[in-house]
Amino acid sequence: MSVLTGAAIAPTYLKFDVRRVLRNRRAMIFTIAMPALLYLVFGATQSSEDSVGDGNVAFYVLVGMAVYGAILAAASNAAAVAIEQQAGWTRTLMMTPLKPSGYVSTKIALALVMSALPVVVLAIVGAISGASAPIWVWVACLGIGWLGSASFAALGLALGSVLKSDGAMQALGGVLALLAFAGNVFVPLSGAMLRIAEFTPMFGVVSLARYPLDDGMTVYGTQIPVWVMVANIVFWAGAFAVAAAFFYSRSSARQ
Repeated sequence: MSVLTGAAIAPTYLKFDVRRVLRNRRAMIFTIAMPALLYLVFGATQSSEDSVGDGNVAFYVLVGMAVYGAILAAASNAAAVAIEQQAGWTRTLMMTPLKPSGYVSTKIALALVMSALPVVVLAIVGAISGASAPIWVWVACLGIGWLGSASFAALGLALGSVLKSDGAMQALGGVLALLAFAGNVFVPLSGAMLRIAEFTPMFGVVSLARYPLDDGMTVYGTQIPVWVMVANIVFWAGAFAVAAAFFYSRSSARQ
């Protein structure tokens, strides 16, 4: 493992980690296959003539599922960091040239790589099944959704540090599904429910990801200001980062 040097991303370790995750069939089903399946059930079945902003309803649903899949992948792979710590894997790595900062950088890169997979799969499935929008809208919506999912890696790390077992993955899946329902990701909300959704963690990311498509206008005709989306993202990204730093540091100190 002599190639694992310094604080930079370790290519060999990253390649090993990607292969390890890809061999985990259960993880692949939940983070890649499930969002695509949900899109086929709730998005691809919509009439191609029903429009939302600059695209159709199928593309609107696709963006939500892409955000959910990217968040699920990023959070799940981050949670694995805490589980590896409990298993003693990080202590083993300390005997190699790989520094702690390099380990963290590589794990962040892994989360970004894996969160891109459901987005790419959904883009392919959507293009085949009738999702429609201008090409720049495709790129902007899916790109924003992918980048926005990165903040949820901190949530995965925090939850993994608290639960300290494979149970963190199951709990994380349930938590993220509930947040998706509450955050206007799966089902369009209106009225009081939409106002409540503005304070939930996924609302900002999915709303900003859909902005190139609908200019912040919901399917019920309610305008969502950009500052609300950005403020939501900044607040929850900060909250997740603080929680991750606290619980991961406490977990490390107890070893």
